Amino acid sequence: MNDITFTALDLNTWPRGQMFHYFTRMAPTGYSLTTQLDVTVMRKALKSRGIKFFPAYLWLVIKMLNKQVEFKVAINDEVLGYWDSLTPLHAAFHNDDKTISLMWTPYCEDFCEFYERYLDNQRLYGGNHGILSQPHQIPPPNAYTVSCLPWVEFSHFAVHGYENKPYYFPSVEAGKFMERGSSIMMPLSITAHHATTDGWHIKCFLDDLQEAMDEPEEWIDFSPTPPRGR
Repeated sequence: MNDITFTALDLNTWPRGQMFHYFTRMAPTGYSLTTQLDVTVMRKALKSRGIKFFPAYLWLVIKMLNKQVEFKVAINDEVLGYWDSLTPLHAAFHNDDKTISLMWTPYCEDFCEFYERYLDNQRLYGGNHGILSQPHQIPPPNAYTVSCLPWVEFSHFAVHGYENKPYYFPSVEAGKFMERGSSIMMPLSITAHHATTDGWHIKCFLDDLQEAMDEPEEWIDFSPTPPRGR
């Protein structure tokens, strides 16, 4: 696993200090919203190079979330702070018994390197059943939920936690591609804690994500072996 850094936050000096206190102690609040992203250009660029869509989607989501401290806030050893980056915790689907196992690939700035790490994990652990597919490993403390429901076109999707513990990372879920005229659209849902993120942060994340999807040539610069499936 890559080295990750945790930086403490002081509620007295953090601009969101009062908001964090309000939405954790006085009015604990989370929210979710679903929008549609245009993946036409990105999907075409990936397909022409034989690159799987899902790991590219994972990498882009992490990259854009990592741009804002507010998405990376956590409690570590009873200290409030933020990680320097997030790690995607996603589901590997097993066709034989229709179950899922959780997998993760640490983020790195280079898409090519991340993609190869993802493929290595799939080759090594993709066939392992059970809640965690990577044996003798546990998800890193900066792991957050990001996944895809490729069989369903949805207009809303919400992830709700049922544990009484502090959790401030976002959860991101994509859905089945939808044809809208000449465009290919993908529903994307994000669930967040209001203590750390407001609508502005979601807006910036979605803008950055759509811009990157519209300009895949800026981050795709290699041609791996063509994969099978999505």
